[in-house]
Amino acid sequence: MTTLTESNHAGEHLISEASGTRSRDAATILSGQNLAAGTVLGRVTASGKYAAHDPAASDGTQAAAAVLYAAVDASAGDVGGTITARDAEVDSASLTWAAGISVPNKSAAIAALAALGIIVR
Repeated sequence: MTTLTESNHAGEHLISEASGTRSRDAATILSGQNLAAGTVLGRVTASGKYAAHDPAASDGTQAAAAVLYAAVDASAGDVGGTITARDAEVDSASLTWAAGISVPNKSAAIAALAALGIIVR
């Protein structure tokens, strides 16, 4: 029997958000990534593009800055996407983190998101 694995759906990470689309922004996702909905993102300082949060980086992505609303495949080039940028509560179990992220780095990222009004529950 074939086993099927379902990935996160768009917005599945949201518990609540501000009215309308106040919590969301359009963003450019940096090429070279295939990201699931709910991926914690950092913002590249030089370009303003978003990439998966990487606590070991020094390009700006070391600071959590948003959560990806819907999956994007930017493996062939930069693509547009939607991010949860502010005023939202998100489910910690539905977030995608960098592989092997340490507890202190995850705590720092959660604090950075809270400073933006994105509360991890």
